[in-house]
Amino acid sequence: MTSSTPRSDVISSTARRRAIVAGSVGNFIEWYEFGIYGFLATILAAQFFSDGQQTGIESLIATYASFAIAFFFRPVGAALFGRIGDRIGRKPTLILVLVMMSGATALIGILPTYASIGIAAPILLTIVRILQGLSAGGEFGGAVSVMTEFAPAGKRGFYGSWQSFTVALGLLGGAGTVALLSSLLSEADLAAWGWRIAFLLAIPLGAVALFLRLKLEETPEFQKVAAADTTKVAEPVVRAGAAETAKAILLGIGRLMGWSAAGYTFLVVMPSYLQSSLNASFQEALISTVLANAGFAATILPAGWLSDKIGRRWVMLTGTGLIVILALPLLNVLQNPDLGVGVHGLAVFVAGAVVGLIAGPGPAMLAEMFPTSVRYTGLGLSYSISNAVFSGSAGLIITSLIASTGDVDVPAYYVMATCLVSAIAIGTLRGNAHRAELRK
Repeated sequence: MTSSTPRSDVISSTARRRAIVAGSVGNFIEWYEFGIYGFLATILAAQFFSDGQQTGIESLIATYASFAIAFFFRPVGAALFGRIGDRIGRKPTLILVLVMMSGATALIGILPTYASIGIAAPILLTIVRILQGLSAGGEFGGAVSVMTEFAPAGKRGFYGSWQSFTVALGLLGGAGTVALLSSLLSEADLAAWGWRIAFLLAIPLGAVALFLRLKLEETPEFQKVAAADTTKVAEPVVRAGAAETAKAILLGIGRLMGWSAAGYTFLVVMPSYLQSSLNASFQEALISTVLANAGFAATILPAGWLSDKIGRRWVMLTGTGLIVILALPLLNVLQNPDLGVGVHGLAVFVAGAVVGLIAGPGPAMLAEMFPTSVRYTGLGLSYSISNAVFSGSAGLIITSLIASTGDVDVPAYYVMATCLVSAIAIGTLRGNAHRAELRK
């Protein structure tokens, strides 16, 4: 009899549900904030990065540069909080990063703008974004560790997919908030002060999330390792083997890069792209983003569930392959004004849906790559480095290349190239990896 059988008997269904909810809620706030920053990028560019001398595209590039900086601090946060989480536990570390993340998001809502304090405004915003990047870097590894370590046998893909699902919910929540504000307020009021409301909502969201995480139990996998040998838990990287861990992290980055690039290109960068390159209105761009995120949300949980049945490899390869094939045709559909709103809506929905095929099995796939003693750290570094390079830089790369080349097909080329590399890395997955127990 495997050790998974008694573990299923000991862990209550209530504890499992709490693991999903408490793991997901911080992730929701993280992606809500990154979503509203992306959706409000053109407004933030004018408020924080423009002295009236730059063009709109120059201010937008500066805004995305600040966006990218936060992502590049994620690996630092992943290493810092991952080590803490692998040493003292998942629960206390996730509580700490939640407080930091919610506080930093709310702080953006009260920052003075360029018109008030000049060059200090973008500097302060960038510092707050760095704090967000540090805390967000510690979120993914802990949340996925909690979900997969509490998962019953044969359901890690489904449990882990809730992490990705709350990415979609967070982005949809951000889009919905911005859409509501833009419908209730005039364009001038939204640009002047209404955007602050979206960030200040992090205060009540963070309070609810904190309550849920305080009720979370420590994961059974961590408790077993801690009870067996506390000295080894105190030095997790040494225990697992630094070289082996580094190799797994690099492979994880390769498997995730297509998800990172396509996810942010289709789900977050698209509003500003539609406005700056295709002359869409703010409302049209926002509706397109909502539809893309709805498509993303629709496939995540089914993809995670399916990966428990047939394996992570084939589900994720299907997603990366479809993106390589469909990215350019879908973008060309959006570029054609004669096709109508319905066809455009279907195109962005499909774009989001194919990303969900990668995102559903992705968290469980990563969790299965690392032993318990370095899982928090390994998960966090793989995800955060991939996001720093291929998500955080997506807006900056795409906007800059379009500005310099005039080629509006750049977003498609970007996601096609990254998904092709990811498909090669995903192809190295063992077909039965999803059936094995988590590494101890």
